[in-house]
Amino acid sequence: MRTISFACSLLLLSLLSCKTDTPPKAEVAATEVRQWNPEDVRSMSGALAERGLIYDSEEDTEGYVLYEPPTGTFTFLVDKQGEVVHTWESELNSMNSYLQPNGHLIRMEREENFTTFAAGGQSGRIREYDWDGNLVWDFEYFSETYLTHHDMEIMPNGHILAISYDALSKEEAIEAGMDPEHVPNAGIWLDKIIEIEPTRPKGGKIVWEWRMRDHLVQELYPDKKNYGKVAEHPRKLNINTHSAEAGSPMSAERIEEMKKMGFLTSNATVDNQGSDVTHTNAVSYNPELDQIVISVPGYGEILVIDHSTTTKEAKGSSGGRWGHGGELLYRWGNPANYGKGSKEDQKLFGQHDSKWIPKGYPGEGNLMVYNNDIPHPDNKLPNMWASLAGNMTPAMDVAIGDVGNYSAVFQWAIPSDDNGNYELGEGGTFGPNEPDWTYKAPDLYSMYSAFISGAHRLKNGHTFITQGMQGRLIEVDENGKKVWEYWTPYKFDYTLPDGSPAQPTGPFIFGLFRATLYPKEHPAFAGKTLNPVIPQPEPFVLEVPANQEEPVQ
Repeated sequence: MRTISFACSLLLLSLLSCKTDTPPKAEVAATEVRQWNPEDVRSMSGALAERGLIYDSEEDTEGYVLYEPPTGTFTFLVDKQGEVVHTWESELNSMNSYLQPNGHLIRMEREENFTTFAAGGQSGRIREYDWDGNLVWDFEYFSETYLTHHDMEIMPNGHILAISYDALSKEEAIEAGMDPEHVPNAGIWLDKIIEIEPTRPKGGKIVWEWRMRDHLVQELYPDKKNYGKVAEHPRKLNINTHSAEAGSPMSAERIEEMKKMGFLTSNATVDNQGSDVTHTNAVSYNPELDQIVISVPGYGEILVIDHSTTTKEAKGSSGGRWGHGGELLYRWGNPANYGKGSKEDQKLFGQHDSKWIPKGYPGEGNLMVYNNDIPHPDNKLPNMWASLAGNMTPAMDVAIGDVGNYSAVFQWAIPSDDNGNYELGEGGTFGPNEPDWTYKAPDLYSMYSAFISGAHRLKNGHTFITQGMQGRLIEVDENGKKVWEYWTPYKFDYTLPDGSPAQPTGPFIFGLFRATLYPKEHPAFAGKTLNPVIPQPEPFVLEVPANQEEPVQ
């Protein structure tokens, strides 16, 4: 079994706790020691947790789970007994893929040679493999100004919707009305959605596009582009929403240290800190409505746009089935972004995996999202990163006691009129006031994952959840009862040519971006023999000395 020393892991954590050049609290204050007591802390990394299959009830959904450890080049298909039954492997890293009815796998892969972009979730390639792992399609989409990242959606016609960065230079961002004091020297990275028509075996045609840059508003500079009162344009994006929250920059030396220790990926520089202002991390398509929902954690919102437009109409504010062109049809999670309410009205915090619930499933047509970093009203720690700064243990955990931020899965129906239009409600905000259904851990905190993660509805009404930070997968029934639990035991050592990680994980060595449960009757499995592979992939174990002492505050 592969192991990693505790000393190395603790060093990783100390670097993570230092987001600026200020020494972490643990380096400044800790003078006494005590024996580590696991009951005193709550796991953040899950590095020492029991791994593999934890719980399997008779009520769980029979099927197979698809996921990628972000530290490797494998895609695994795991049965509900926790055994790997099929693998795909590439020379490139991936953290997200989708199984097709014909048994093919479509993966987002991390191109090794792109420039400019320096945030987790980078891709640049989309590839398709047959069941036996043969490459049947290869699509590249990367340059100095664009790069596919995080997520894609396979449409019923075989086209692919993908998220791409859309870089604006510093001059372009300022001309668009962004406050110059908050524009990084490298400019900003907004997002766009592209629709790809594959041309196998290589390449593809972009047949539709929607760009955030076409739907901006700002109220700081009357003489610049996009000027208007934000509160009067709820279907536009305030370009100054995120910039006010930028923190102190790291030095070049600190950035290089963070790269080496796995917290930053290649291309990170002093100049592009703060460039990733929106960081869109999910895209989902509703074929009945011809609408797209995307998750924008930089804004704490999900956004719905009209796919029925032409690309030309998608740049404007009229046209399409719903009459608003490329303007937002709906948004939810943080009404202060469009001048309504205050921070206390925010509902989404760093959310991931916004999805439409498919037709024929319980809750069909509703939206679902994993809400990552919900502030507890009594929490004195602003977020997970702050809590790490002063409380370190061999498990890379923190002593947060009974109070801390938490995560939940939200589901809600979009309020609409008889014609299906989404209109502003009382107070000029998009409803509802609260989600219609929420799943939280019974103890509130044990499902906490400050980043990555996801959830999707199954046809029997169960919900499959990825607690990404710890690499934990659970299935709950319609009443919120846990019916299955599994913790991935796999970590690998893939790095980019410069030695940096393909996806920054830091101490979260088992982290998973997302996993998908496919029922056993899925057509991809027809005629397939799905026995456990021999030998099984080798689990990874983090070894910690039994009597390790650790600092306390």
